Amino acid sequence: MTPETLPQHWLQHVKKYRGTDKVASRQKDLGIWQRFTWDQEYEHVRDFGLGLLELGLKRGDRVAIIGDNDREYLWGALAIMAVGATVVGIFTDVTPNEVEYVVNHSDATFVLAGDQEQCDKLLEIKEQVPRVNKVIYWDERGMWHYNDPWLMDFKDVEALGRAAAEQAPDRFDAIIAEGRGEDMAMFCYTSGTTGLPKGAMITHRNFIYEAFAFAAIDPRYPTDNFLSFIPMAWIGGAALDIGPHTTHGVILNFAESPETVQANIREIAPDSLLYNSRLWENLVAMIQVRMIDATWFNRMLYRIFLPIGYKVADYRLAKQHIPWHWRLLYQLGKLAIFNPMLSQFGLHKARTAYTSGAALSPDVIRFFLALGLPLRQIYGSTELTGGAVAHRQDDIKFESVGVPLPGAKMMISPEGEIYLTSDGLFAGYHKNPEATDEALYIDEKGVKWFRTGDAGYIDEDGHLIYLDRMKDMISLGSGDKYSPQYIEGRLKFSPYISHAMTIGDETKGYVTALITIDFDNVGRWAEKRGLAYTTYTDLSQKPEVYQLIREDIEKVNRTLPEPARVRKFALLHKEFDADEGEMTRTRKLRRRFLADRYSDIIDALYDGRDEVRVQATVKYRDGRVGVIDTTLRIQELTD
Repeated sequence: MTPETLPQHWLQHVKKYRGTDKVASRQKDLGIWQRFTWDQEYEHVRDFGLGLLELGLKRGDRVAIIGDNDREYLWGALAIMAVGATVVGIFTDVTPNEVEYVVNHSDATFVLAGDQEQCDKLLEIKEQVPRVNKVIYWDERGMWHYNDPWLMDFKDVEALGRAAAEQAPDRFDAIIAEGRGEDMAMFCYTSGTTGLPKGAMITHRNFIYEAFAFAAIDPRYPTDNFLSFIPMAWIGGAALDIGPHTTHGVILNFAESPETVQANIREIAPDSLLYNSRLWENLVAMIQVRMIDATWFNRMLYRIFLPIGYKVADYRLAKQHIPWHWRLLYQLGKLAIFNPMLSQFGLHKARTAYTSGAALSPDVIRFFLALGLPLRQIYGSTELTGGAVAHRQDDIKFESVGVPLPGAKMMISPEGEIYLTSDGLFAGYHKNPEATDEALYIDEKGVKWFRTGDAGYIDEDGHLIYLDRMKDMISLGSGDKYSPQYIEGRLKFSPYISHAMTIGDETKGYVTALITIDFDNVGRWAEKRGLAYTTYTDLSQKPEVYQLIREDIEKVNRTLPEPARVRKFALLHKEFDADEGEMTRTRKLRRRFLADRYSDIIDALYDGRDEVRVQATVKYRDGRVGVIDTTLRIQELTD
């Protein structure tokens, strides 16, 4: 029988490696990498899945999961899908109200909560989620004194399933065999940039298409290691973690904690890697700062060989023959500085490295190509089960997001909107047929296309050039259009800029920017110069810091057409914060919200003032509320 579901593919690997010590997954725990064979993984998944059935779970039910990427997250998700239920992913940093919305909207009957923090959120909203039969936790630390029978230990669910398996040894495999490709594997909730999150319904067939489409351009092997740390509640995490593990037997490795991810990546040195755009930007900043603090000899090597790396990268991007002397110099650079630098971040073995989520600056892609890391853009959406367009290893254009995956198609609407279709196209939004109809375009042949809401065009080489969200493309009074995201991506290439939001429209006439500084990097820069400061707000308003950021903005301006150049900017008194609704959980800016919240500052950027007073309420993670009262400087840039 041809496998139709992720668990059916997974079961093939279980049977193939039965009785061997072949590793299926690892997790670092108490400083030691714990190995789990395919036999062990099967037992955990079987026991948990049958345990859920003993507790009353039925085929077609939904089970929400909120927790960090862990082996129990994987086992739980596979078990839920194996018994015919649907996984509902929830990001770990959401508020109790957001948890309540997703749990109720998805009609979840069980919730897997990773630890005490997540259990506390569920207990806070217990009365508002009456459909939930049990909250099952897998990290027992801090849970010993909780006596609520609503809570249950993951191990206790496994014990129920183990007893059921002893009574009917073939039952679990028989249930897996009942699955069909059109069954719902997962509800992935969109980031909600313009309203309440929508539950995109992703089928097993969608996931399987995605895994094999990527394997067609980047072969996957059972010996491959992949470090799972991108949240599996996000479609990118689920598609590149659970997908290849089940379809191709890729070994999944789980970090000891979110704080140890970078160290664990160095230890594993994965064969492929997915970072979101913000993590790649952070990595560039980290490398640049380390070079500033490096020995004079390493700084000299970096200054000598980085231009050579850029030269070779440009040859490759242009698909031109690389002269022998450039190849020789580049190999020397790899030995002397590039490989040691990449190995510090566990990237020296990566055959492929991906970026997804918000658009990544071309400067970042070109930088890693110069170091020898083939960083490749993925473009798609939750509704396409992740990627639909991607770079090929021998066909990277850093100004593009690539070409369609095998089986995927793209076109541009008369209005300039990107339409995509593939076998990864979702089944619709849960309980929202109106939004589903709005999201889809059906052509004269009956083919369904997803309306991405993004502006772009297809170049002469068949590459997709992404510009920005359709609603965010801005016309200036001069009639010129510009893409805020493109400019912001270039600004964030600076190690000293954390986020940037550019502003401008027909009434304003020119482009301005709200900038948040990278507190760690700017703080290090200030300390080396003996510049005293107390808080983020204090540091951000130092004249020396304004000059530092001004110089980086001027560098970006020189690469932009004249109408798109930033004319004025202000350094904000605080970081943009997802908990305050300023960003989505995938760290995309909520522009309308920000424009309203910071309207006084934006007005000051256009009415000739050189400073603006700010009084803002700040809610801290521990629940305390504080007030910031400060004056922000407005700085003008000249050509």
